[in-house]
Amino acid sequence: MTTHTPHHPIAIVGAGVGGLALARVLHVHGIEAAVFDLDASPAARTQGGMLDIHGDSGQVALRAAGLYETFLTLVHQGGQATRVLDKDATVRLEQPDEGDGDRPEIDRGDLRDLLLDSLPEGTVRWGAKVDGARPLGAGRHEVTLAKDTSFTTDLLVGADGAWSRVRPLLSDARPVYTGVSFVEADLPDADVRHPVGAEVVGGGALFALGAGKGFLAHRESDGSLHVYVAVVAPEEWLDGVDFTDTEAAKAYVLAHFEDWDKSLRSLLAEAAGTLVPRRIHALPVGHRWEREPGVTLLGDAAHLMSPFAGEGANLALLDGAELALALVAHPGDTEAALAAYEEKLFPRSELSAAESAHNGLLLFREDAPQGLLDMFAGHS
Repeated sequence: MTTHTPHHPIAIVGAGVGGLALARVLHVHGIEAAVFDLDASPAARTQGGMLDIHGDSGQVALRAAGLYETFLTLVHQGGQATRVLDKDATVRLEQPDEGDGDRPEIDRGDLRDLLLDSLPEGTVRWGAKVDGARPLGAGRHEVTLAKDTSFTTDLLVGADGAWSRVRPLLSDARPVYTGVSFVEADLPDADVRHPVGAEVVGGGALFALGAGKGFLAHRESDGSLHVYVAVVAPEEWLDGVDFTDTEAAKAYVLAHFEDWDKSLRSLLAEAAGTLVPRRIHALPVGHRWEREPGVTLLGDAAHLMSPFAGEGANLALLDGAELALALVAHPGDTEAALAAYEEKLFPRSELSAAESAHNGLLLFREDAPQGLLDMFAGHS
């Protein structure tokens, strides 16, 4: 007995914002795509904190997707406010949100839901973990899923993040540790339950920096605080404690901040729920590949970078929109579309990756937060 292998003209691996933007812009132009994601459902994981959506990238993509006006109804009013503090909680810079900024903030989950809800039901195949892919010739690929199933496609797009299963078809590059580790924490209902933390963070984003470490935080639209405790450390530093023991993990991390103001320490000490350890990885600046028929990458799969320029999600959105528009502009000629897309992708992502790497060094200099203050003043 033979089984039929499903075929999809366009298959997108990964239902992050980049893959969804690609599917949505294609849908706007009457082109169907199938999206495969390893999560069991849209609610399987929390989506992280706030994103600032840039006028020259993320917003361009949302306009192409026909979602810009709806996006504006979801932005966090006041979220573009920024504070820079030193380790003694002295305010070194305060920028209020006066409603005229070009980087409105939105909850990552709200943005993903906006994109998901704009797609026809069934576009995303949930619980579809990709094990690998192989070329079949003439630009076609077979993709193998974890449950001993497979499908074929004429165009395979890897939108599957840092540890992409599609990337090896194009590149031997793998993400490397940047030297910075994060511990993520949340403080819900901050004004009532965590007033000290709420006051020190303010209405938008906080950068509290010292040599080799800092607290990066922002207020979310539901009144909670999302905190990233950053430490320049060896890659194995996070192995030094069991993060299932939350109190032990807090003590382990806070030992690096013993001489910091207690209002800043409270951002971790008072955190509710489980702490999430994250090593920050990046692909080499300027990562690119030779054109291979029928396959390409977008977002972190193509150009994983540190978060220190706020470009990752914005570039993923723009990548998805521009790939879709390239396919629309070259009907019946996928290779011409992919070449046109990658010609713009490579230099754009190289600039952003270089900026992210530069900012990562600048934020945690010995004289921090002076490097960030210089950047805001236009001197860096």
